[in-house]
Amino acid sequence: MGHKMNEKELQKQLQIKVKKKLEPLFAKYKMDFGGISAALKWKPIVLIIGNYSSGKSTLINELVGQHVQRTGQAPTDDSFTIITCDKGIENAETPGSTLVNDENLPFGHFKQFGEKLISHICMKQISSPKLENMAIIDSPGMIDATSENNRGYDYMKVLGEFAKMADLIVLMFDPHKAGTIKESYDAIRTTLPEKSGEHRIVFVMSRIDECDNLSDFTRSYGTLCWNMSQMTGRKDIPHIYLTYSPTAVAASKVAEGWPQERDDLLQKIMNAPGFRINHILEDIDRQVNEVQIVAQAVGEFLKRTNRVFWKFANISMGIALVLFLFGDILLNTLIAFPDTTLIASIKNGSFDLPTLVVPGVLALMTLLIGSLAFSKIAFKRQLRKALANGSDLVTLDNDYRKNLWRKMESKVLENLRGLSVNDLWGGYGRSQLKIENFLNYDLKKYYEKIVN
Repeated sequence: MGHKMNEKELQKQLQIKVKKKLEPLFAKYKMDFGGISAALKWKPIVLIIGNYSSGKSTLINELVGQHVQRTGQAPTDDSFTIITCDKGIENAETPGSTLVNDENLPFGHFKQFGEKLISHICMKQISSPKLENMAIIDSPGMIDATSENNRGYDYMKVLGEFAKMADLIVLMFDPHKAGTIKESYDAIRTTLPEKSGEHRIVFVMSRIDECDNLSDFTRSYGTLCWNMSQMTGRKDIPHIYLTYSPTAVAASKVAEGWPQERDDLLQKIMNAPGFRINHILEDIDRQVNEVQIVAQAVGEFLKRTNRVFWKFANISMGIALVLFLFGDILLNTLIAFPDTTLIASIKNGSFDLPTLVVPGVLALMTLLIGSLAFSKIAFKRQLRKALANGSDLVTLDNDYRKNLWRKMESKVLENLRGLSVNDLWGGYGRSQLKIENFLNYDLKKYYEKIVN
């Protein structure tokens, strides 16, 4: 219990530190801070996903030791259902409209997906000691062909947001549809790799007791492995856990090793809370590196543009100085105005303040024209060049940096388009330094705390 209290205290400290130091930086670079904020607010989370009839509800009921979710071959639930246990609350169901408006819960950023999604989120609080320090999220079953219009919200984006919050993602497959569902492909190929680390994903083939014989099982398992290789693009297939419902088949009739596989899966799920702080730090590390590459690109653009500005400034000030000293002489020669030039008045000792008017106007007009030329021509030219070749603004000397750039390029371009001449003095250099200090000092300190 003491260890858990220490973890909770560490999470609370981290929440305060991160909000104070990172939230303003994320806002400056138009980055979403909601994901980090949500991860720090609540319990460890296990996300269960899979196609309809893949055994998600059956597994959840077995985990909590009671019939919480409806089961069946046909679609039984099209909501994201958060199942947990809170002391003093039993058999309560809370609608999504309440969840997204509760600042103590991590679901506020789901408002962006609209009322259709909010009406398909709910929380069930049950009496289950296993869920006192964690929550399980059951998700709508994946299907072959759908669109945002069918569901009323962007399912893959929503799934990605839940995946970012999860400490473990259990992806379940039906042996009769072994990895052939389109949304499963999209999730494995794109959504989950972008939003969560591969080490957080557990692959499961359920309902294996429904295979008629060993040949039937081998064919289903082989098909799933083949489809997994196509979906992941990898030759090495990750471990696929096997499970079944013990209420549906007698223990004497299951193959040797199946009960152990099932027990290993259940244990892995129950161990998820132990990785909570590690995962939070991983997420913070990843997202701060994302904002850092955006900051580096913006900072480099401003540094280069600042050099161009000072070239313009030096030239403009040089011309302004020449015109201040000799411009009235030129005017006097051409149009006999003014009557007395600055240098002549100094020589004959008749200098007075009105003599400065024409030289001053000439100098100020020169500086104004130089300023307009920079802002309307040079700055925009620099910006077009950066937008056309943004990768030239950062160092991409390894695969990690290249992948990071591909992911964040659109955000860099968005920030560049939002810049103006005034941002040359907007404190972006200090922001970069704050990001570097957080990565090199604050984050490192918290990693050391969990190791020790």
